[in-house]
Amino acid sequence: MDSSPDTAPAPARPPGGLSAPAPQAEQDAPFPVRRVDTASLKALAHPLRVQILEMLSRYGAQTACSLGELLNESSGSTSYHLRQLAKHDFVREVEGKGTARERWWERPRGAIQITSPELATSPATEEASRLVTREFEHSRQAVLADFMAHGSDSLDAEWLHAALISTANARLTADQLARYTTALEAYGHRLLEDIRNEGEQEGARPVQIHLNAFPILGVPASAGGRARTSRNVERQNTQPESPERKVP
Repeated sequence: MDSSPDTAPAPARPPGGLSAPAPQAEQDAPFPVRRVDTASLKALAHPLRVQILEMLSRYGAQTACSLGELLNESSGSTSYHLRQLAKHDFVREVEGKGTARERWWERPRGAIQITSPELATSPATEEASRLVTREFEHSRQAVLADFMAHGSDSLDAEWLHAALISTANARLTADQLARYTTALEAYGHRLLEDIRNEGEQEGARPVQIHLNAFPILGVPASAGGRARTSRNVERQNTQPESPERKVP
């Protein structure tokens, strides 16, 4: 999930915080899911615009100036791209906050679905989808790599113990994987909404939550199939003290 205090989580299918649920999964989603069309997808398919969405998801409402500082860009550049995103409802002004000279922007609540059979028929929209998901994934990887390298030196012990990186391996059918990810996603959303309803707490800081569940590519389907009939799930967890177990 990609989330911030001001935005609902975006499902983790495909990578990058943008969802591609099956029709039934989309109907059952416990949060709003927006399916983009060709025009809005092309408007989003710019590296800086994806980064702006990521910053709004991560840190909540921002101005063009504060986004420029976060992204090392000029406020004129971020202001222009904010206006382009707003034309397609990817961002919106925060009501009752800011002035004509300093406008505050936020990402609307809900997930963004950027893959569909219609969009897949065009090479241009297919490439746009890849660009958007690639930019989100690069951002995820950078955040995780920064934590792995510097988390133990930068965070208090309570934060290191509270965070978690967990890997599970299992042999599943496509239907089993769909049931697992849909149920886990729904539970995660409900739990996060309960926490958000508690209101802003003293000592809170931005937290990013990753949920990855996917078929492993390049491995024969028969690999390890019948060799582990009594235990076909393998969990790997390091000791709580180890930074390798942590997610910022």
